[in-house]
Amino acid sequence: MTIRVLPSQLIDQIAAGEVIERPASALKELVENSLDAGATQVDIEIQAAGTRLIRIRDDGVGIAKDELPLALSRHATSKIASLDGLERVVTLGFRGEALPSIASVAHLKLTSRARGEDSGWSIESDGGNLSPLRPAAHPPGTTLEVRDLFFNMPARRKFLRTERTEFAHIDSVVRSLSLARFDVAWQLRHNQRANLALPQAHTRETHEARLRQVCGESFLEHARFFERDIEGMRLFGWLADPTFSRSQADMQYTFVNGRVVRDKVLRHAVRLGYRDVLFQARQPAYVVFLELDPRRVDVNAHPAKLEIRFRDSRLVHDFVFRTVESVLATTLESGQRDAIRPPAHATDQRPVEPVPQRLLGLGGRRDVAEVRENVSLYDVLHGRPVPQPAEQELPPLGFALAQLSGIYILAQNDEGLIIVDMHAAHERVTYERLKQSLGEDKLKCQPLLVPISIRVSEREAEAVDLHGEELSRLGLVAVRRGPEEIQITEVPLLLKGTEVEPLMRDVLSDLLAAAGVDRVAGAAEALLATMACHAAVRANRQLNLEEMNALLREMESTERSDQCNHGRPTWTQITIAELDRLFLRGR
Repeated sequence: MTIRVLPSQLIDQIAAGEVIERPASALKELVENSLDAGATQVDIEIQAAGTRLIRIRDDGVGIAKDELPLALSRHATSKIASLDGLERVVTLGFRGEALPSIASVAHLKLTSRARGEDSGWSIESDGGNLSPLRPAAHPPGTTLEVRDLFFNMPARRKFLRTERTEFAHIDSVVRSLSLARFDVAWQLRHNQRANLALPQAHTRETHEARLRQVCGESFLEHARFFERDIEGMRLFGWLADPTFSRSQADMQYTFVNGRVVRDKVLRHAVRLGYRDVLFQARQPAYVVFLELDPRRVDVNAHPAKLEIRFRDSRLVHDFVFRTVESVLATTLESGQRDAIRPPAHATDQRPVEPVPQRLLGLGGRRDVAEVRENVSLYDVLHGRPVPQPAEQELPPLGFALAQLSGIYILAQNDEGLIIVDMHAAHERVTYERLKQSLGEDKLKCQPLLVPISIRVSEREAEAVDLHGEELSRLGLVAVRRGPEEIQITEVPLLLKGTEVEPLMRDVLSDLLAAAGVDRVAGAAEALLATMACHAAVRANRQLNLEEMNALLREMESTERSDQCNHGRPTWTQITIAELDRLFLRGR
């Protein structure tokens, strides 16, 4: 076949195949144009899940009469004019493909009135064929109508799902965009019924009111706001507590410079920040915003602009991971621990007998025995007195009242009744102490009697050369012995007995995915978690009030004490008001 230039309409239809996957994709492109035009109000009307009609009206700057035909031309845009503009894109759109691509596969009508003009003008496109300009009554702003999407591409139309499914995608897109732009008011109607109405939000309270409408009341009840700035990057948003984890990743919103993205680096970093407090199969819920210099982000990496590339992905990953980890690593202490004394009824004056190690599940491990000196509960269990502060003020977890079924500690605080799973709580306390004493700077290496040689790809071998020093700090020493061969000479002492080759292959996979060397640290922490589980007090171990209070105080000063190492909650609270409702008091 001879080489020839494709017809313009066919080029637009090919571009539409890359950008316009379904009605929700077309809607996203059109709404982003409205946002780039400075809109503060966006009204969306949908019929038949967007296959029959998508109408978007905004109050942006509008389009001048002479520029309306140009707006429906390929690669025509007002958003960039040079390579420098492409390297620091601050608008949501910049390619000039959306309108002509949609116009080539649908009946499109564009009506706009530019600010300062007396009247509006309208132009229509029937599968890419433009009509003459016509005057139209219209307020300042733009209205776009897309009818009969894919009318001239029946094969593409057959791939669409049911109306319910397609509208669910549209609803998800609008909700994501509404979180990206709190300063814009939104309305969404489907088949003449209102689905979403969001006023403008300019304060923290109104932001959270929108979150309540978009993500639900329960999300906001379990979420905590955070904000951190470092090296020209700002990260802020809301992280839901681990107890609000979900079976699917359906409540994970990530935004970069106001752009909705599904970036693997960001999502992996946030997930890693939750690693110590979630079941492996559970997914965290969060709304996270990252702001940085546009020159440090390549937004021209995906036709639909949902995926991006960071110039320094490792720096961004570490910043996000450390921030999320520190936000979740909170304590219940709140500065009260040094000014607390238990009331008279919460003190047991009986001497505490030393407890055999077999009852504590310590198993005679030397490393756990060294750490237990730092845990106050061990002091109590071994008869060492615990100093009591002077003031009468209830701490966050209150003071113990009794033990239930040898499993739960019942305590009272200012709010009501506290119920603690003593094994899960002590497991978290012990685990955090082990991590503190065996930090990354203390991981020791053990030379292998016979070094292990592994055949790898050339890229994996290059990763060993590049990250060898970082691996060594975590106790995993490997050297390159050929173009496609590496040799492991030392492994972390904590991982003695672990299968070395599978671990190394997983580490290399993480390195190539720009995920760092977290596999080694994760394996070490998994071993620490196992040790902590064995060291924690067992069910049916009878504790007296002094022992229970010692555990409560340790929980208050321990990071992530709300969950055990496996992601289960360690305590819950029943308020006096809830108890009153339970017993119908005041009725």
